[in-house]
Amino acid sequence: MHIHFYTKPGCHLCDEAEAMMKLVAEDFPLTWTTINIEKDDESHEKYMLMIPVLENDGEVLLYGSISYVDLVDLF
Repeated sequence: MHIHFYTKPGCHLCDEAEAMMKLVAEDFPLTWTTINIEKDDESHEKYMLMIPVLENDGEVLLYGSISYVDLVDLF
């Protein structure tokens, strides 16, 4: 599964979500593209209050506090 990971610098929830994604990717076929919402006006307007956001094919899968279990449940 390939997802879009919406984040911004200095976001501790984003850092935690990325750490969890790296752990999940060790056991599941998870890849992602990181998108800094501060460099994309449309993403910033859409997700500024929700980050981190995981999206696949235009559908928000998870946002906010994202745990290992939340990610594994996607598979």
